Amino acid sequence: MDLLGLLLENKLLENKLLENKIENNLCFPPTIKSSWLAEGVLQLLPLSQESPLSQESQQSSSSEKTADTLIISAGIHGNETAPVEILIQLLSQLAQGHLPLQHNLLLIFGNLPAMREGRRYIDHDLNRMFGGRYQNFPVGNESTRAMELESVIRQFFNEPAVMASAKRRHLDLHTAIRGSCHEQFALLPYQTREYAAGFLQWLEDSDIDALVFHNTLGGTFSNFTSEYFNADSCTLEIGKALPFGQNELARFSNITAALQDLISGLSSIKRDKPTLKRYRVIDAMIKQHDSFQLNIPEDTKNFTELSEGFEIARQQNQSWKIKSPANFILFPNAHVAIGLRAGLLLAELT
Repeated sequence: MDLLGLLLENKLLENKLLENKIENNLCFPPTIKSSWLAEGVLQLLPLSQESPLSQESQQSSSSEKTADTLIISAGIHGNETAPVEILIQLLSQLAQGHLPLQHNLLLIFGNLPAMREGRRYIDHDLNRMFGGRYQNFPVGNESTRAMELESVIRQFFNEPAVMASAKRRHLDLHTAIRGSCHEQFALLPYQTREYAAGFLQWLEDSDIDALVFHNTLGGTFSNFTSEYFNADSCTLEIGKALPFGQNELARFSNITAALQDLISGLSSIKRDKPTLKRYRVIDAMIKQHDSFQLNIPEDTKNFTELSEGFEIARQQNQSWKIKSPANFILFPNAHVAIGLRAGLLLAELT
């Protein structure tokens, strides 16, 4: 069954009675309770298949086996297709019963109109609009979707089973516009509470190459779930943006296996790569004027180390020079809209 095709054609449905016939293009095992909360947003809750217990035993069992909560999102940028294909794989495995569901799960396909057109976004960057920031943008595809996704997340976290969960995690899957010295890396939202040791360990075990810790709050989807719902969240960059059908999904087998572990409640993954690199954001270059220019080649890779004193960017009445320890550049892009970041300057943590 072509679940990706059905998703892009807005024909991906659960079993429903439509016009006196069963619509049966997505069917889950009896161990899973499924419901669509919005277009492209599927809630899956595990159902116990144990034999009936006394009320006292049921309460005891429930307190001991409370499910965790997991959100996996992809396609917040419509041209970042590998994460969407990975999510489709996981959805297919769940529907066929090949992947057991241990925890409360929300699967989100983010910007469907942009996916269908192979574009990063239709009107504005969706991943800058969360935490109510969509109100600062004209009404359009992305601002409407940001408002809808925020509402759906609140609805999900108000589910009784979800409210009782001890752990909340959100993986927002992306691919980068440009090449990278670290092909797979995670960006963790700024938070005043400690980062959960178990979550950091899972990221390390997943065989990604680097972690980046933000220094300020932002409008990303992962920042929203971290800030408002105390979820262990991250934006997970797993490769380079390519059109549908051109991704070598075998390159992302480590991420797929790590997500399967989370969904099924297993701990089978372990790190095979060299030690994980860690960075902290020191400064963000915000484009405030049309005169903004970057003084590096267009094909400069993420995490490129730059020389001390080098003027990396300038605009009217402002310039940025490389100053230790912030010698590394991430997401350089002079073509962003006014008011958005044109790059991050990072320091490596030892």
